[in-house]
Parts: sequence; C-alpha cells; structure tokens
Amino acid sequence: MSVYLELNDVLRKIDQALVDRKPLSLVRVGDGENIVLAQRSVWTVRRVLRERWAIKANNGEKGVTLPNIKLRNELVKSIKAASIVGLLPLDDEQIKAPSYLKRPLTNRIFRHFKLNPDVQCHACVNREMPSSDQFWRILRRRRILIITRNPEPLKEILEQKPLGLHVAYTIPFSHYDQIEETMDIVKTIRHKFDIALISCGVNAVILAPRIAELTGKVALDFGKGPDRIAAALKARARLLSKRPIR
Repeated sequence: MSVYLELNDVLRKIDQALVDRKPLSLVRVGDGENIVLAQRSVWTVRRVLRERWAIKANNGEKGVTLPNIKLRNELVKSIKAASIVGLLPLDDEQIKAPSYLKRPLTNRIFRHFKLNPDVQCHACVNREMPSSDQFWRILRRRRILIITRNPEPLKEILEQKPLGLHVAYTIPFSHYDQIEETMDIVKTIRHKFDIALISCGVNAVILAPRIAELTGKVALDFGKGPDRIAAALKARARLLSKRPIR
C-alpha cells in the first residue's frame, strides 16, 4: 500500500533527511510528464506530437524535444527511484490542462510501466511550500543549489531580506541535452550544498533522483519555471517583511 503525504508530512521528511544527512528526492508528474511518458507506451508518437504541449516543446518552450524514447525511459527510471512522487488528484483544477492529460493518463501510464510509488503526495506541493513557515525554517542555515533556466532572479529573492537564505551555487539549465553536463557540475560541488531546488520542467524529474543518489543530498523538483517560483517567493517575502522569521 502506498503512503500519501500532506504538505506538512512532506516538509517533515525533507527536514529529517537534511538533519540525518540522507538522500531524498521529490518528483512530480503532471501533463508534460504524462505526454513524454505516453510515447510508444499508451499512445503512438503521432498522437503525442499532436498535443499542444508537444508542439510547444518542439518550438523550444519546454526544455525537451520530441519524440525522445530515451527521455521517456529515464522518466520511468526516475519515478521508480524517487523518494516521494507527486501526483495530481482525479478532480484536479490547479493545472491548466485538459483533464484527459492529467490523472486519467497518469493511471494508464503507471499501469503500463507497472509504477506504484511507495510514497506519494499532491503534484502541486511545490506551489504550497512558499506559503509555509516550516519550509522557510527548513531552508535557513542550509546551503542551497538552484538549477533553472535563469537562476539569478531566484537567487536574489532568496538571499535578500527578509529571507536572507544562502544560495551556495546556481546552474543555468534550459534543455535536456544539458543533463550530463549538469550532473558533472553537481559531482564537483557535491560537498558544498545541502539541498537542490530544481526548476526545469520535465528534466527536473530526471535530475532530482540522480542528484540525490550521487550526492546523498535532498533534491526537489520545485516547479516548471523560475518565474512562477519567483512570484510565489516575492509574495511570501512581502508577508514575512511584516513579521520576522523565528
């Protein structure tokens, strides 16, 4: 039987892994991951390439190019390896995508690949984290690695008052082709960060478990893009400016 974690439970597991210095990875499966995973499994490639998400991907907007069966297989491997897997509920309204691209498709794909993650949570848990005091307390006194297309704006938000966090390293990442190069960089700095926040769409699902396994650190699939994260953190920062973190 799978265990389902609410936000506070996920944060407790992250905190405990940091305290114990043990690896932990969080990945999330949404419509984009479903489309990649559907290639030559539950859908034909032709069907996949008709989807608006796939068209955007092949126009350079999603950090991947389709078809890519190697990418599909890496996603399957990563979902099996992840400590916690975020899934959308059947009645999800948070993700702006047609319902047939969400949990119903995930269920078909998981049956096909015989995937049944032991520990699950809501796929949008990353959106809830910035509104949690517990999340910010966890990040205090931690060395943070940011991996995203343009990491500097997010770095600035995290480091400036009232958050005052320590971003130890940033790695710009824009396309699947950079996976191995990124892992080489991570290997060289593996003793110099505690937690990785990864915002590069589908690629984050691959990177998070690999980084956790390689470094023994915590690695989180933290959202599709830095703009969304930056907006959430700015909103949180405005609230925190009225009352100090304790």
